[in-house]
Amino acid sequence: MSGLLSKERILAPKNYNRWWVPLASIAIHMCIGSVYAWSIFNPSLIKIQGVVASSGEDWTLGQVVWIFTAAIVCLGLAAAFAGKWLEEVGPRKVGVLAACCWGGGYLIGSLGIYTHQLWLLYLGYGVVGGCGLGLGYVSPVSTLIRWFPDRRGMASGMAIMGFGGGAILGAPMKEYFIKMFYRAPDYLGISSEVNLLTEGGRRFAEVSGKMQEVVIVGGRELRDMTVPGPEGVYVVNTGASGVAEAFFVLGVIYMIVMLIAAFSYRLPAPDWNLSGCKETSTENSKELISRSDVDINQALKTPQFYQLWIVLCLNVTAGIGVLGVAKTMIAEIFGTTLPHIVDTAFAATYVVMISVFNMAGRFIWASASDYLGRKNTYWCFFVIGILLYLSIPITAQQVTVNPSVVWLIYFYASTMIIFTMYGGGFATIPAYLADIFGTKYVGGIHGRLLTAWSTAGVLGPLAITSLRQNSVSTAIKDLVARIDPMEFETKFGAPISQLELLVSQNSVTISKLMEIAPIGTVDPTSGLYNSTMILMAVLLGLALISNALMRPVDPKHHINDN
Repeated sequence: MSGLLSKERILAPKNYNRWWVPLASIAIHMCIGSVYAWSIFNPSLIKIQGVVASSGEDWTLGQVVWIFTAAIVCLGLAAAFAGKWLEEVGPRKVGVLAACCWGGGYLIGSLGIYTHQLWLLYLGYGVVGGCGLGLGYVSPVSTLIRWFPDRRGMASGMAIMGFGGGAILGAPMKEYFIKMFYRAPDYLGISSEVNLLTEGGRRFAEVSGKMQEVVIVGGRELRDMTVPGPEGVYVVNTGASGVAEAFFVLGVIYMIVMLIAAFSYRLPAPDWNLSGCKETSTENSKELISRSDVDINQALKTPQFYQLWIVLCLNVTAGIGVLGVAKTMIAEIFGTTLPHIVDTAFAATYVVMISVFNMAGRFIWASASDYLGRKNTYWCFFVIGILLYLSIPITAQQVTVNPSVVWLIYFYASTMIIFTMYGGGFATIPAYLADIFGTKYVGGIHGRLLTAWSTAGVLGPLAITSLRQNSVSTAIKDLVARIDPMEFETKFGAPISQLELLVSQNSVTISKLMEIAPIGTVDPTSGLYNSTMILMAVLLGLALISNALMRPVDPKHHINDN
């Protein structure tokens, strides 16, 4: 087996068509890129026991979003170690290990969901699966740059394009399998016909002579149900969300596809060269294209490495938090104002389209950087991105005042442009590194740089979940202040003095409060992400400064070939 996976076994024969090489890369990246469709799992993971609505024992959105964060952190850490190892053993061995980790992570995660053990889900999908992400991510990058020395940007774009497009197939597959294994819980009838009791912040009803926890689905929550059903009272722990079974099936599929792709990798022979090869860059960017190489360890001693680290980290932070809650975000911003358009199917399609533009941006922007220059390309990312992020709070405010589809179209278009640049930033950074540090050790240096992705994987979700939670808490307090205390107690079976307990057990939500709010009360849900968008614009401003200060590496860091 060691010989079968060795670097020597995958040297391409003479006259091998280099255009076959990207296929294996795209296949592996399409599998691991399904991580960008994580938000498809969120609605089901926060309703494992309640199934149609969150129960008292169910996980919160903040808890499950951090699983995505754990995967991204482990991606960066694994890539940092795998980059140098990749140069020694070749992409096939790294790709096979990636397949085992990514597929195996899903299988362990499935067990965690089935047994309702959150730590197992973190271990499986977050740690083991995250290591598979990092190994699979770096395996093709330096290989393709060597096969396409005349188009470094295009080569890195092809290497990473599939990762951005993973959700194109991943999102509908996840939706399909979740619905396939979904089973609705026992239905007791409409709430007015059921004798309900509130205890410890939870709702209970008598079922077969025993008091059992129940969840109540009102008209406003119907759009969030996995499979449509009647509003009313449902018994907790009597149905199945379908997500555990979906995890298991997806793990098997991804492992098989990635193993096939890993065994398809090929490296150029040592004496291979592309006749007529020449760089394709604008004159004003050639000053940043090095003709010398810098060793992996020496690269860490240059300011350029840390400038690019900051550029990547802040660019990723601005996008990755939104990616983790994409389905939830569009449903909350527009679901209350345009419910006839933005339903669960629309939100799921939105996730797919994010993947389409993420993937397209990786190839288009990376290829364009061969002509614009890498530094100028990042100028475009940050200037345009700042303007678009700042426009989203304005859009959320306007759609609340004037629920017009025009604002939805603008939001859709703006976020799609943002995600082309988010993906473009990932695809362009390997070529940027090759320009600055040379091509000899670009795979290893790229792996070290991906620790910026790990950091962003913490900062992005932390920002969006904490700022959103602050907005939710403020909105609930403002709504409660407008509601008659007697009407509140009638609705929830407990006085306002128990508000914090009721909120912590998911008995009180913004949508349930809006059902008893005075006529004319503005639903605050659309503005839950405003503070997050402003913060993201600030981060892009800092990244813009770091990119603007980029200069060529001092020759003292170059490898001396004499």
